[in-house]
Amino acid sequence: MTLEATSARPIPSADWVTIPDLHADPYPIYHRLRETAPIHWVPAVNRYLVIGYEACHTIELDQERFSADETGSLMKRSMGHSMLRKDDPEHEVERKAYGGVLRPKAIARHWNAVFERNCATYLERLRAAGPGADLVREFAAPYAAENLRVVLGFRNATQEDMQRWSQTLIDGTGNYADDPDVWAAAERSSREVDEAIDEMLGRLRAEPDESLLSTLASSQMPISSLRANLKMTIGGGLNEPRDAIATTTWALLSHPDQLARVRAGDRWSDAFEESIRWVAPISMYPREATRDTELAGMAVPKGARLGVVVGAANRDPAVFGDPDAYDIDRPKQPHLAFGGGNHFCAGAWIARASVVRVALPRLFAELPNLRLDPARPATVAGWVFRGVTDLPVRWG
Repeated sequence: MTLEATSARPIPSADWVTIPDLHADPYPIYHRLRETAPIHWVPAVNRYLVIGYEACHTIELDQERFSADETGSLMKRSMGHSMLRKDDPEHEVERKAYGGVLRPKAIARHWNAVFERNCATYLERLRAAGPGADLVREFAAPYAAENLRVVLGFRNATQEDMQRWSQTLIDGTGNYADDPDVWAAAERSSREVDEAIDEMLGRLRAEPDESLLSTLASSQMPISSLRANLKMTIGGGLNEPRDAIATTTWALLSHPDQLARVRAGDRWSDAFEESIRWVAPISMYPREATRDTELAGMAVPKGARLGVVVGAANRDPAVFGDPDAYDIDRPKQPHLAFGGGNHFCAGAWIARASVVRVALPRLFAELPNLRLDPARPATVAGWVFRGVTDLPVRWG
C-alpha cells in the first residue's frame, strides 16, 4: 500500500448481500451499507460497491486512479471493447467520431420530427390496446426503440429487433450471476448486430444520411470499435428513455399533487430529472483502481474492481434531503444518472428531447384521466439497470 493510503480505513465486507435481493429492491441494502461505510466489498458481485455521492463523483472525474478499462469486463464480453471501457485519449477519439449526430443542433434539425411522428404512432398503439394496457410494452419501449433505430441508421432492422438486441446485450453487461443462457442470448444478438452493421455500412457509404451509422461509415474508426460502440449505444440509448418515460409516468400518477403542478407549469423537465435521480436507469457501472489509493477515507488496493453505484449515490442523504421520496420541488443538486466527467452520457440530449419535449406532455395531453390500474400494480426491478418493467394504466 502506498503512502497515499496508509492512513485510510480498511473496507468492510458485506457477505450478506445477494444478487436476487439487489435485483428486487437494492435501496434498503444501500441504506444498511451506508450506515457503516461508503464502500463495501460484496462477494456476491465480486467487486467493491461505492455508494456515496462524493466518492462516486470523485471516481468519475479521476481516470488516472480509476480506469474505465476494467479487466474481465462484462460489457467487453457482451458488446466488445467500446469507448465506455476506454480512457482518454482513446475514449475521446472515438467519442469525437460520433460528430454532432446526438447533439442539440441535429436534434432540432432532424430528430424532433422523428420523435413527434413516432410518438403519434405508439400513442395510437397504446390507445388501440385499450384501458388496462401496459404502457411500457405498448408505448415506452417501442417508441424509444423506433427513435433509436432511425437515429442510428438501421434501415435493415425493426424496432422489435432493437428491443431484443438492447435487452439481451445489457443483460450480458449485468450478468454478475454468470448465467450461461444470458451469455448465449447476448452472443446471438451481438452477431445479428454485426451483420446488420456490415450491410448498412456499404449502403450508407453509397447513400449517406444524417444517421450515426452514416457518420461512422466515413470515419477512420476500426470496425471492431465501431461495432462495439454501436452495441453500447443500442443498450443505453434504448433503456434510458424507455425507463425514464415509465418511471416518470409511474411517479407522477402516484403523486397527483405533483402531476398537477407539472401540468400547470409545464414542468416536464423537473419531473424527468427527479425521476432519473430517484430511479437511475443505469444504476451501476464499473471502474478499476490503477494503484493503491484512498477513496472516501478508505484504502482501495491496486486492481480493485469497483462498482460505481449511482443509484445509491443519487439517494445519498448527505446530498439530497428525504432522498427516497419523489419530489419535483427539491432544491436543485446535480444527480449522477447520466454519469460525469469524460464519460458523461452522449445520448443525454436525445433522451431529454424525446422524453421531456415530446413523450411526456403528449402522453398526458392525449390520454385524459390517465391513471394507474388499481388491479395490477407496477413492477420495478433491477440494480445494474433499474426501471419499471410493467406499468398497466387506464384512462378516460
